[in-house]
Amino acid sequence: MLSRVANQIYWLGRYLERAENYARFIDVNFNLMQDLPMDMKEQWLPLVAATGDLDLFNAKHGNFDRQEVMFFLAFDSENPNSMLSAVTKARENARIIRENLSKETWEKVNELYYMLKEGCDKKVWKKEDPRKFFENVKNQILLIYGLADATVARTEGWYFRQLGQMLERADKTSRILDVKYHILLPSALEVGTPLDFLHWTALLKSVTGFNTYRRLYGTIDPSGVVEFLVLNKYFPRSIYFCLKEAEKYLHFISENNSGGFKNSAEKAMGELKSRLEFSEVNDIISLGLHEYLDTLQLKINHISDLIDINFFRLKENKDVPSHFAQ
Repeated sequence: MLSRVANQIYWLGRYLERAENYARFIDVNFNLMQDLPMDMKEQWLPLVAATGDLDLFNAKHGNFDRQEVMFFLAFDSENPNSMLSAVTKARENARIIRENLSKETWEKVNELYYMLKEGCDKKVWKKEDPRKFFENVKNQILLIYGLADATVARTEGWYFRQLGQMLERADKTSRILDVKYHILLPSALEVGTPLDFLHWTALLKSVTGFNTYRRLYGTIDPSGVVEFLVLNKYFPRSIYFCLKEAEKYLHFISENNSGGFKNSAEKAMGELKSRLEFSEVNDIISLGLHEYLDTLQLKINHISDLIDINFFRLKENKDVPSHFAQ
């Protein structure tokens, strides 16, 4: 496979996952704001802070009201990470590599693009209740995933898409969890209160993990939620699970059947996965949740850079199988 094609498939997976997670962010935060006490101000700043685009938002907008944040995260074409920007890039990548996709997958990606354009034209962010729109976006992307699962051969293209999707999901789960850090409660006395419980519940619902968490852990408490979203070995949106899957696909791509690592991307991925595998939730909390997640995001970004270097950027690299040469 040409490295150019592999790169586009990889980023198709990342862009779709990014758009789906942003839809989750907005939908769940909107629900949370509806449940807050009447005297509490809506908190939309944490959503922007968690995406890493706080400086860009501050340069373009004066305050963190609901409509401005929704527009910025969902429809602002000048925000390179907005849902519309991500879906536009995903559609362009899919168009270029249509021969590597099933007809149905391309059609649904195209429909998703026009769904976002229509939402932008109708100014969905100004509606009294925009939740149905964001629910539809999530469902459309999940439909694309289902079609890909059912129709795409498990070859190199499939592995690259899955690798991109899993890395993006690990990053966004860490950012969803970091939202809780940025939501400053009125005082330390609020910890453990119904308001605190409401925040943790919203967090679990944002990853569609509320019912699974209750079955596995029972009572909702901070350490349990952190363990569930960071270290759980079975929940498909936990950071550890995503990295374990990403490492598996990376081994398939590198034709590494003997364990260990064949390139710098595999080495960095294995080190981070192993660190998580042998961590305990008390280690995370003692270090500080925000600090831990910040470091984790930097390491995931570093792995993404190494994947680019090893598979997409270099024309010749002895660590890379020859069939990935440009």
